[in-house]
Amino acid sequence: MAPNTPTSFETDLELLRSSAVAAGIIASGYFRRSLKTWTKENASPVSEADIVVDKFLFASLLAARPDYGWLSEETADNAERLGKKRVFVVDPIDGTRGFIKGEDSWTVSLAVVEDGRPVAGVVYAPIRDEMYDACLGGGARLNGSPIKRSRRPGTSPLIPAPGAVHQEMQAAGLDYARGPAYPSLAYRLVQVATGKLDGAVARRGAQDWDIAAAALILTESGQDFADVCTGYPQFNKRDVRHGALAALADPSLKPVVHAALIKVYGCPAETAISNASQS
Repeated sequence: MAPNTPTSFETDLELLRSSAVAAGIIASGYFRRSLKTWTKENASPVSEADIVVDKFLFASLLAARPDYGWLSEETADNAERLGKKRVFVVDPIDGTRGFIKGEDSWTVSLAVVEDGRPVAGVVYAPIRDEMYDACLGGGARLNGSPIKRSRRPGTSPLIPAPGAVHQEMQAAGLDYARGPAYPSLAYRLVQVATGKLDGAVARRGAQDWDIAAAALILTESGQDFADVCTGYPQFNKRDVRHGALAALADPSLKPVVHAALIKVYGCPAETAISNASQS
């Protein structure tokens, strides 16, 4: 390979998979044990396991790809990433709150983003022994086999949703059941691909590391995923926060679910205009 030839998406995916497994082993050593925890400025929890895993991934991934940028929930942001062709987008433990409580659906979520879109991604749930992965144009897999949705016919759609969104969807007459709200957003999203859920939503404020890997897995498995205000999310921008999000397996659900999310959370531009008018 010539020095300036970029690695293939498949090769980057192999790196993410092996790194996720190693990270999962490290994190599992802290799981359901006495754990140091604290609260960050945004009131979200963090544990010593998050920091240890983040440091491991930073060292191992950038040793393998020193020319890539870095964006992680547990690392201070560095604007140098904005000038990089490819960027690692990392959540060392997605679902920290559940991890601390001893719930087993937490994940290691890793992605490579190129020119604003994810091109390789892994969502790994070590305790459940579930490895979801995808690369751009290569399809999505669960434990090495292509992901195939499986749902019982005739059952109401399963969509976990916050209370206010739930009320709006009920008021619109949507016939559905509230599914399990897994603490890991990445894990919740990829269950739309497997068929365990028919939809998954997120309030405004999810960040690149929460969704980059899951976004690719969803699109490569043929599921609709969108920021309800702007469409398919763009990644590695200066502001890594997103509007309200929805992953949906059935296109007929989209108008009601998107409308409910916009009514509850609004869109960033609308909020800015509203705030300006009140000042």
